[in-house]
Amino acid sequence: MKLLSIVLLAVLLPAASAQAWPVKPVRIIVAYPPGGGIDVLARQLADKLTPAWGQPVVVENKPGANTIVATDAVAKSAADGHTILMTTDATFSINPHLYARLPYDAQRDFTPVTMLVLLHQLLVAHPSLPANTLDELIKLARAKPGSINYASYGSGSQPHLAGEMLKNKAGIDLVHVPYKGISLAVPAVIAGEVQLTFAGIATSMPPLKAGRIKALATGGAQRSPLLPQVPTFAELGYPEVETHAWFGLFVPAASPGEAVARIHRDTRQILDEPDFRQKQLVEKGYEIVGSSPADFVIYLKRDSESRARAVRISGAKAD
Repeated sequence: MKLLSIVLLAVLLPAASAQAWPVKPVRIIVAYPPGGGIDVLARQLADKLTPAWGQPVVVENKPGANTIVATDAVAKSAADGHTILMTTDATFSINPHLYARLPYDAQRDFTPVTMLVLLHQLLVAHPSLPANTLDELIKLARAKPGSINYASYGSGSQPHLAGEMLKNKAGIDLVHVPYKGISLAVPAVIAGEVQLTFAGIATSMPPLKAGRIKALATGGAQRSPLLPQVPTFAELGYPEVETHAWFGLFVPAASPGEAVARIHRDTRQILDEPDFRQKQLVEKGYEIVGSSPADFVIYLKRDSESRARAVRISGAKAD
C-alpha cells in the first residue's frame, strides 16, 4: 500500500507541476497599435491559448517610441511568466544599434521564448520605372546615379536598412525618402511619389494583382509560394540584402522555466494546426517558424550582428 502511494505520488507530481502555471490571467503586450498583422496574430493566439491555459489571455497594445514603450513595460513587470512581450525584430535586432541609450538591456532583461513567423519583404516599383528586374534596376541606377528614390518608414526601419545594403553591395546611388509610417510607403509608390520601396507580401499582393506596382526581388532563402516568379536577392547575388522582419515572444528574465516551456509548446501547437497555418499565416505570406527558446537565442545573435552591419553602413540614427 505504501509502495502504491509512492508510485501514485511520482505519477501525479509532474502533472501537478505542469499545471502550476498559469495561476492568473496572462497578458500579451503587443508593441504596435491595434489592427496590424502582429496585433491580429496576437489575438488569434490569445483566443486559442485561453482554453488551453484555463486562464484569460488578454492582448494589450502599447505602441510608441519604435517599440520601446511596450518593451520597457514588460522589462519592469513581474518575472512570473504572466506578462509576455510580442514584438518584432526592431526591438532586439535593430534598436540596440540605433539608439545610444535604452531604458532596458535587450539581452539581460529578457528571455526569448519563440520566433513565431518570418516576414520577407519584396522590392516593389512603380510600373513606370523602366526596369523589370533587379539587374535592370542596378544598370539604370548606375547609368543615372541619384535619379531613383525609395521610400521607407523612417531612419533605421527595415526598408531603410535593406535599401542602404543594396546600394552598398551593388555600388549604386538611390535616394532615401523616409515617410512617417509603415502604411504610407506602398501608397507613395502607387501614387508615383517615389519609385521603389520594400514591403511585405500581404501588403503588396492587392496592388501587385491590380498592376499598380511590380515586384523585382524578394528576401528569404527561397521564393515565396505566393509569388514563385519573383527571384530572391540571394539567388540574384545579393544575399546581404536582408529584407525580413519577424514576430516573436519574450518574457522578463528570470521567468520560470516551466512557463517558458509551456508558452513555447502551446504556441507551437497552434502554429502547427493545418487550418491555422494555411488560412491565417501562409496566405498572408508569413513563413512559420515556432523555434525553440534555445534556437531563438542563436538566431537573435546572428540577426543582431547582421543588422548592426546594416545600421553602420546606413549611418542611421534614431529619429
